[in-house]
Amino acid sequence: MTDVGLNPILIVDDSDDDCEAMMRALKRGTDVANPIVRFDNGQAALDYILAPRSDGNPGPGPRPALVLLDLNMPGVDGRQVLRAIKADESSRTVPVVVLTTSDDDWDIHNCYAEGASTYIKKPVELDGFFKAVGVLKDYWLQVALLPKA
Repeated sequence: MTDVGLNPILIVDDSDDDCEAMMRALKRGTDVANPIVRFDNGQAALDYILAPRSDGNPGPGPRPALVLLDLNMPGVDGRQVLRAIKADESSRTVPVVVLTTSDDDWDIHNCYAEGASTYIKKPVELDGFFKAVGVLKDYWLQVALLPKA
């Protein structure tokens, strides 16, 4: 598993059920060593990632190793979160995986245009969801080399 200094994996999703399933899928098989931090709204995620700390560096916590982002949330939605992460030089290289129910061509095109690393439609069935997150976990945390800063 990647550790990138054991930087956290952020889940940004307002659905408690989807978040619980994602966490179970991430812990299934080989446990993820990285801490998992969940935000149920886009503004809280942006505050964590982008708000300046007292030392002048961005974010109150460690730089995320990976962001798993839902698009359809009230308030600051996933599209706005993606745009803000990729617009900020300090977070631009953080991989953002869009994991959402939308398979709309406009959403897919625009998320990639805004810098999404991957776009995955959430499977409806739990087994399919576990399989999708398992493949995602294997690729992003075992195969891909992630930036340290």
